[in-house]
Amino acid sequence: MKPLKKNRAASFVVVTLVYIFATAMGVLVYRALTLDWWLSLLIADVAATVATFIFSLIFKNASVYDPYWSVQPPVILVAFAVGKKLTALGILLLAVVSFWAIRLTANWAYTFKDLTHQDWRYTMLCEKTGVFYPIINFVGIHMVPTLVVYGCILPAVCAIREGLSANTVSIIFLLASFGAAVMQGVADIQMHKFRKNRTTPFIRVGLWKYSRHPNYLGEILMWWGVAMAVVCAAPSTWYLTAGAVANTLLFLVVSIPMADKRQSRKEGFAEYKKQTRMLIPIKK
Repeated sequence: MKPLKKNRAASFVVVTLVYIFATAMGVLVYRALTLDWWLSLLIADVAATVATFIFSLIFKNASVYDPYWSVQPPVILVAFAVGKKLTALGILLLAVVSFWAIRLTANWAYTFKDLTHQDWRYTMLCEKTGVFYPIINFVGIHMVPTLVVYGCILPAVCAIREGLSANTVSIIFLLASFGAAVMQGVADIQMHKFRKNRTTPFIRVGLWKYSRHPNYLGEILMWWGVAMAVVCAAPSTWYLTAGAVANTLLFLVVSIPMADKRQSRKEGFAEYKKQTRMLIPIKK
């Protein structure tokens, strides 16, 4: 097992097979259910997550789950789009989500070393929670993100199923989502360059000069754009913004505080925090 985990190419193959299996599990569960589509989709999504979780236990690495965030939405959207006569709104949603997913998955692949490396946040949680880590692993690392992204993609699925039509405002919001995904890509590239030639404790170039977390800002704006594009097409679906709300809270309450706490160990963080806004670069 150890030689396999230390080999980057082999690790890629393993992760790919895990996701093929998880996808197959989700499809089989969905087809076996006769509930409302959104509930069947939720249960199938949970089943796919459980399958991924089991493999993360087998390989003793919670980062097996990392690509799920970007793989889940396009798989779900494509599954519902197959055989449907797509409207302009459906095509645009599929295009924007696919672009976001491909870029984010490519970034994961670029930073992926092998199955011996685990996200620092998971390791920290393991050290802090001890015997309770398996619960934290299943609920916090696997299930909560799955439910959040399920909520984020639900408006797009609804728009495709119902054949909703686009309007000018919907298109504007989807352009904003596309711009947010591009911003994430630019921020990630800038961070990769900084890490290769690190000369200061904190990155203060490009987008990172104005925001401590431009990549997180892009993720938040991405899903608000998708949700609002659908709501503008069908105002009665306003409740579908719940996923975007949950996504925003996840970053504000969990991801950003954890990242800032880690950065606070570096000398000069207080001054850096004072000079650089958390998300939106506006003057105090």
